Amino acid sequence: MQTRTLGTTGPQTSALGLGCMGMSALYGDSDRSESLATVHAALDAGITLLDTGDFYGMGHNELLINEALRTAPAAARERAQISVKFGALRTVEGGFTGYDGRPNAVKNFAAYSLQRLGTDHIDIYRIARVDPDVPIEETVGAIAELVEAGHVRHIGLSEVGAQTLRRAAAVAPISDLQIEYSLLSRGIEEAILPTARELGIGITAYGVLSRGLISGHFTRDRKLAANDFRGMSPRFQGENLDRNLDLVDALRKIADQKGVSVAQTAIAWVLSRGTDIVPLVGARRRDRLTEALGALDITLDADDLSAIEHAIPPGAAAGDRYPTEQMAHLDSER
Repeated sequence: MQTRTLGTTGPQTSALGLGCMGMSALYGDSDRSESLATVHAALDAGITLLDTGDFYGMGHNELLINEALRTAPAAARERAQISVKFGALRTVEGGFTGYDGRPNAVKNFAAYSLQRLGTDHIDIYRIARVDPDVPIEETVGAIAELVEAGHVRHIGLSEVGAQTLRRAAAVAPISDLQIEYSLLSRGIEEAILPTARELGIGITAYGVLSRGLISGHFTRDRKLAANDFRGMSPRFQGENLDRNLDLVDALRKIADQKGVSVAQTAIAWVLSRGTDIVPLVGARRRDRLTEALGALDITLDADDLSAIEHAIPPGAAAGDRYPTEQMAHLDSER
């Protein structure tokens, strides 16, 4: 397994991480046995970074990772690195009601996560979205206290803009910024990515396949389950979906010429953007994981990259990456 280092102060991780959210929430029903088998297959393949959130299935995902690690070989379990997002407030019905970044809340969230994960430390800890009522300095300061106490190894951030990134980095070392980055979501390139690089902060890129939209497997006539978040996502709606799948068709021609899949091409593109970027692949099944791992063997030369830019130029995506009410929570979009 190839490795990369998250920033100048972060850990060395596998070049691909496994995003585990879909095993518990937001993409319709999942198969628990297959989810556990997929985590085990990822560990066997050398993936070390497992990404979760304490609000994914209201703790379900952390318990799933706990079970996967308890039943994995000891060596794989010891290599595993867990990245946890916290702060999202949920209702019994599964709704989201905001974010809580108060210092006491940060420590409370961490205590529950450590219990559910069955571990004595969290490798990377980050608030999922900035709490607008709490200065980022206070939230990061609380995580820094958890680092000092040995409960957390590294501090991360999620979906923050360049100014917030600077403010946070002035408080404590930041290992990485987790943020959406793909051929359809390139907003970080203007200011956020250069700022992260200036500050020595790595990027863990989620949504590298735009929630399956550019995986090559999503079709125009696909019916989404009622509990699938994509049913509310602007990019999966009506004319937006048609326009975005036209972009995928253009990418498919390039993939076919190289003898690889569309998903592998899209992941390889993110990998090509810099060794300080670690893509998170949200595979829920072993076959999808195997496909994603194949991206590590793909080299995109200058002609390939030029062709991809022509097929999906910056800003080509139709529709926002989240519904309007969720876009309002993104410090990175301000």
